Amino acid sequence: MNPELTHWTGPLGLPRFDLIRDEDFAPAFDDCLRLAGEAVESIAANAAPPSFQNTVAALETAEEPLNRLCAIFFNLAGVDSNPAREELQRQIAPRLAAHGSKVSMDPRLFDRVEAIMQDRDELSPEDRRLTELTLRGLRRAGAGLTGDARARMAAIRERLAVLSTDFAQNVLTDERDFTLTIPDSGLAGLPDWLVRSMRAAARERGLEGQIVTLSRSLIVPFLEYAQDRALRETAWRAWTARGDGSGAGGASTDNRPIAAEILKLRHERARLLGYQDFASYKLEPEMAGNAETVEALLSQVWSAARLRAEADADKLGRMLNEDGINGALEPWDWRYYAERRRKAEHDLDEAEIKPYLTLDAMIGAVFETAHRLFRLEAREVQAPLWSPDARAWEITRDGKRMAVFLGDYFARPGKRSGAWCSSLQQQHAIGGGERPIVVNVCNFTPPEEKGAPAYLSWDDAHTLFHEFGHALHHILSDVSWPSISGTSVARDFVELPSQLFEHWLEQPEVLDRHARHAITGAPMPAALRERILSARNADQGFATVEYLESALVDLAFHRGEPPTDPMARQAEILAGLGAPSAIPMRHATPHFAHVFSGDGYSSGYYSYMWSEVMDADAFEAFMEKGDAFDPEIAAKLEQWILSKGDSAPADELWLKFRERKPGVHALLKGRDLLDVAS
Repeated sequence: MNPELTHWTGPLGLPRFDLIRDEDFAPAFDDCLRLAGEAVESIAANAAPPSFQNTVAALETAEEPLNRLCAIFFNLAGVDSNPAREELQRQIAPRLAAHGSKVSMDPRLFDRVEAIMQDRDELSPEDRRLTELTLRGLRRAGAGLTGDARARMAAIRERLAVLSTDFAQNVLTDERDFTLTIPDSGLAGLPDWLVRSMRAAARERGLEGQIVTLSRSLIVPFLEYAQDRALRETAWRAWTARGDGSGAGGASTDNRPIAAEILKLRHERARLLGYQDFASYKLEPEMAGNAETVEALLSQVWSAARLRAEADADKLGRMLNEDGINGALEPWDWRYYAERRRKAEHDLDEAEIKPYLTLDAMIGAVFETAHRLFRLEAREVQAPLWSPDARAWEITRDGKRMAVFLGDYFARPGKRSGAWCSSLQQQHAIGGGERPIVVNVCNFTPPEEKGAPAYLSWDDAHTLFHEFGHALHHILSDVSWPSISGTSVARDFVELPSQLFEHWLEQPEVLDRHARHAITGAPMPAALRERILSARNADQGFATVEYLESALVDLAFHRGEPPTDPMARQAEILAGLGAPSAIPMRHATPHFAHVFSGDGYSSGYYSYMWSEVMDADAFEAFMEKGDAFDPEIAAKLEQWILSKGDSAPADELWLKFRERKPGVHALLKGRDLLDVAS
């Protein structure tokens, strides 16, 4: 086995990606799965009476080589996929699921942890919490099942691993293989910066002219600015066709039957464990607790958002008709006319904004914000990573290393779309302890040529802050055990730090210091800054409705009997909501990767809004002090939220920080929906 896969020798303890070859992974998985199996077996078969140290604590390190290997491989599969990695992912997914089932369904481990729970009062609070979570995980995995039910549960988990891998790879194939060549006659309305980006995308693929790809940083601005309605429709249909059998991959990437089978197997899995449906199973350990509570929150916001969106649809429809186009406003029209309206009402032009939002400047804004709040320092270092675009920083505080932070910001073929935060190494205090290695991945439009500035949109800048908010949850983690550190928290709590951190981008003092013109170095004019901030909710009806549609469809899919035809059920749910026809779901079922590429957000897409209730309320704590950088509130935020991981229940941590329950008022106010709701 290539030792670099499990014993990292690069700068700051990073893996040497330059010494790792694709052919190294298969034998490494063979070895690491064997070693993990042996380590867990020694714990389960231990003849000594069960104790916290010989069982629960031992499990925390039993699979460390496998965990490190998976961290490297699945990071590469997301940021730099190729046919060899995709094939290995298909091969390894059921093997990892089988190993996971064998461990988490082992009745001997279940009995040992259950026995330790009898004496849990003798444990420290964190050790007791870890023991409780370990037992809960074993129970929810099916360790208490016997006979046919046990065998069926293992089979379901293996099959789900295969299906979720296929789903994700189908979406990636459709995204990677689609390009739309735009003739010169189709460039009308497009700003120069977008045309340059389209031409750079063409050159990257060895093509002439200019193209639109399914990278969000290209296709969204194209839909916002392209005057050619037919080209907008073609681009929009390709974007929304990902995974439905009509995309670039054709029938071979049709995710609709995969989604149906996933929903069926999830329901069966929940029923085997004694739950009414998958939503009941999935929401039990979350802050919300049950589907009824989730639906109540979403419905409360839905009514206000729909009213705002309907009013906006009327205005945009009139603009369409004034252009001499008869008929209704269509989904490929909304962004175009919303952008025209935003420019007219707020005197805003993206071409005016972008020169002030370069990637390097906004990274500087992120780091300085983290410094002012938490005294963190960032020093860029050179390290052999997976792409020349990827960058590394050492994060320190008072001279002590807190983390290594990796950023991979540009879209490229073979990279999964979207933005996310992951880790190569979790913080923990076992032995001498380890500090985290955190990864932020985005898909911004790269610069036209090497060395030129990379320009961000306002939404891109928000994404940058959002993902670093997740990174802070890792960087400031201070717990003993890796499985409860960092972002290993309830799904509807995990978005709190990320969404909260976005608020600092909008602080005038941050923009005044970092939003400087790429050529002249002049600060963003105060008038422009104010126009940007006044327009941040310009299309909030659309944004809220498209999000809520996806969240409500996700929830409905997992309540009661699963639909045999998810697309028909999706249409039924959307019709019942009565949303404007020009606002489709943000993520239609065939490419709803949050829900079907694994079950992390299944029955849980609502969690962004659940967390937003808290993030709006949390930022109010700073505003009540009259200072967005108030040191007392920042210290409480670190003490009770960012450092604690899952060492205590999320609702308890929230109450320690805010000393009261959050309310939806701040969310509605932040989305400019308060007047509509009232």
